[in-house]
Amino acid sequence: MDSTRRRADAADNRARIIRVAREVIANADEVKLNAIAKQAGVGQGTLYRHFPTREDLLAEVYREDVDELVAAAPALLAEHEPLTALARWFDRVVEYAEVKRGVFAAVEASVGQDLSAHGLGPIGDALTALLAAGKAEGTVRPDVDARDVILLIGYLTRLEQAEWDTRARHLLHVVLDGLRRHE
Repeated sequence: MDSTRRRADAADNRARIIRVAREVIANADEVKLNAIAKQAGVGQGTLYRHFPTREDLLAEVYREDVDELVAAAPALLAEHEPLTALARWFDRVVEYAEVKRGVFAAVEASVGQDLSAHGLGPIGDALTALLAAGKAEGTVRPDVDARDVILLIGYLTRLEQAEWDTRARHLLHVVLDGLRRHE
């Protein structure tokens, strides 16, 4: 097998491991690396070559989710009116927060602080763009900023799994209503 094919196989394995880990984090009470390796169809050695520790894997899942969430903001603004884009971005926040909740429950505090720093900057920037578009259009209150919204949506990490489906999106709609400019 040539080196190009080996690199492609390694990248495929890595992507599969991350995808399975994301599903496990969102749906299981416990994150076990051997179960993730098995579900991803790789050996434990392959998993550990890519992610030497459990925290390394969890951190990468979180980073990828942040990157996807951040990339969604300009794409949504290109397709929708600002308030609709913000509402659809909030829908993605629900998915992101569910994984984040699982990651922070599983990761050590020092790693969690590093992940928060990674997420708040880019997420704040994405949210600032969404809010600025709504303010320019006159549909978003002029007195709110990204930090306000991040503080408000931080509650998502505190929801219990049993109430997730009934409360997460509903509460984000309440936040969205509070962001609307009312004359």
